[in-house]
Amino acid sequence: MAAGDVVVFNEAKAKMLDGDWASTDHFYCAICDNTTTPSASTATPVLSDFTEVGTAGTYVAGGTDLGALSALVTQAAGTMTFDSATNPSWASHASNDVDAYWGIIYNYTDAGKDAVAYVDLGGPVNMATTTLTITWNGSGIFTIA
Repeated sequence: MAAGDVVVFNEAKAKMLDGDWASTDHFYCAICDNTTTPSASTATPVLSDFTEVGTAGTYVAGGTDLGALSALVTQAAGTMTFDSATNPSWASHASNDVDAYWGIIYNYTDAGKDAVAYVDLGGPVNMATTTLTITWNGSGIFTIA
């Protein structure tokens, strides 16, 4: 897996097909370290399966709001696109964590904080000395055809 790759959890695909999430649910991107490496086959992934970076400095617990599901999902010609106009960014700060490895996209509204996908940050990213910005692909965060 290369830095920048986004992988959708298998369980999240099932939840999308089941209609498990409401259109008003908000999805966030949290930054995690390498304590636990995510995998598409992670059974019932939730944010707490991974270790979020420390909340000192510019990083706020839970990460950044990407928007409501109704704004994140579109469909055209049989292809569903999950995308956000928000490219999460955290300015460097001496109190920030120094070992960011993964961005975890998850359902913030859901009580269990169901994880949807993850992005490889090519870590470790030292957020104390480097601004961390995730810029989504112009074609969407991910698509399902």
